[in-house]
Amino acid sequence: MELYPKLILDALATVRYPGTGKNIIEMNMVEDDMRISGLHVSFSLIFDKPTDPFAKSVAKACEAAIHAYACKDAEVEIKTKSLQAPRPDLPDLLPGVKNIIAVSSGKGGVGKSTVATNLAVALARLGHSVGLLDCDISGPSAPKMFQIEDARPYSENINGRDLIKPIEKYGVKILSIGFFVDPDQPTLWRGGMACNALKQLIGDANWGNLDYFILDTPPGTSDIHLTLVQTLPITGAVIVSTPQQVALADVRKGINMYQNEKVDVPVLGLVENMAWFTPAQHTEEKYYLFGKEGVKELAEKMGVPLLGQIPIVQDICESGDNGTPAALDPSSITGQAFLQLAAKVVTQTDKRNQEQPPTTIVNTKKE
Repeated sequence: MELYPKLILDALATVRYPGTGKNIIEMNMVEDDMRISGLHVSFSLIFDKPTDPFAKSVAKACEAAIHAYACKDAEVEIKTKSLQAPRPDLPDLLPGVKNIIAVSSGKGGVGKSTVATNLAVALARLGHSVGLLDCDISGPSAPKMFQIEDARPYSENINGRDLIKPIEKYGVKILSIGFFVDPDQPTLWRGGMACNALKQLIGDANWGNLDYFILDTPPGTSDIHLTLVQTLPITGAVIVSTPQQVALADVRKGINMYQNEKVDVPVLGLVENMAWFTPAQHTEEKYYLFGKEGVKELAEKMGVPLLGQIPIVQDICESGDNGTPAALDPSSITGQAFLQLAAKVVTQTDKRNQEQPPTTIVNTKKE
């Protein structure tokens, strides 16, 4: 049986693209590069993005349609192309980013997002270029922390790629899944969906040149953490905890996660949040509501630096709710504490970079 282009195109016209329901011929998805030699036929399919979720299934449907409507013995060779340039390969995903800092906690409720937000703002106030990625897919808090809940990032075409433009406020570039979902509805995503969304916020965004890229990670250990260490060469981790023993038990797990030989991310140090309560009118008074210096003692035991102790003052709660991070006010007790924390993080990051080789991404493929 002789094969010719119209026979092949008629067969391909029976294949519909799942995203629109239209056939691939009317969508101009078949490139004009068809080659036929005897029973061998080759051509290319064009997709909008290199990460199109239907690429494989459409290619298989094309092969099946040619066998069904043109020639059952045809040898079909299909290449896929995209209109958009592909995402850079790992580990060169963010070439303009110098330091990637993961802010983590062993458990929820210790103020990790408050620390991550204020650390980012404080670093910016110290003159550094800073980005903040809210990695908590199920409970994003950055939009509220920065009072940008109504913000809707748009994409811009850069070097053939459509990249999300982060929202900028207080000198910090910010992205969060909270910008793309209904804030009043829970984000019920399976692990794979959440991880893919996170990869898009990392690799399909225009982060540009950054001195510090802060990752506000979810509490505990999860698929998100694994995705982060598989996707980014994290410079170091900052672990946040409150002083009480129940929180400190989980801190050890967090430290061990990063120091695991397969992950091997340096721990820059610990932050003791809610270290004590200080009345705004009586700044010299300290009330240790959750225990005294538990994180400081743990840092000494585990041989990691104590980066800072953040007190509880009424203004830190009010500033978080109002979208004006405490680090914006260097005259306040908490503002001073966060600026000191940022300076310590800079010092420890520089020390780490001088003494240790760059972190590599975790490779889960079998040798």
